[in-house]
Amino acid sequence: MNLPAESLPVLEYLQRQIDGTLNPSQTTHMRYPTAISQTLAIRVVEVAAGHATLEIDADADIHGNQQGTVHGGLLCELADAAIGTAHSTLMAPGDSFTSIELKASFFRPVWKSTLRAVVRPVQMGKTITHYVCDILREDGKQAAMIVSTVMTLRGDQARGR
Repeated sequence: MNLPAESLPVLEYLQRQIDGTLNPSQTTHMRYPTAISQTLAIRVVEVAAGHATLEIDADADIHGNQQGTVHGGLLCELADAAIGTAHSTLMAPGDSFTSIELKASFFRPVWKSTLRAVVRPVQMGKTITHYVCDILREDGKQAAMIVSTVMTLRGDQARGR
């Protein structure tokens, strides 16, 4: 028996997904899980309004650069996914958003570690929100800090996105 789809706000959808209470008939207006997160096996582990924590099992044998460490682009993607997840919890149906700036500072190399991206808003406006994302290695040391500016799109600006 197929149940009719029930559309949930993004925050509630993700919270149910995390705690295992999401049922197959429940959906949200944004695409979760995202294609890139599925490809890279990025996991949402905590979420609150405007906040998110995501994890990935990073390994230089899979995600490596020329120096033999995990590529900085993977850390940027993890941060961008976490920031997008945090911001999506604030979106009403019909709204969308886009990153307009992303800046990375790398502090320590990663060879093999479960990386944790912890996002918090620094300043939240009606249209522009600034976030900071700390990327932590499993030893608790900070590997990188990513700051991002996100623009919320509404009405005609959001159509088709």
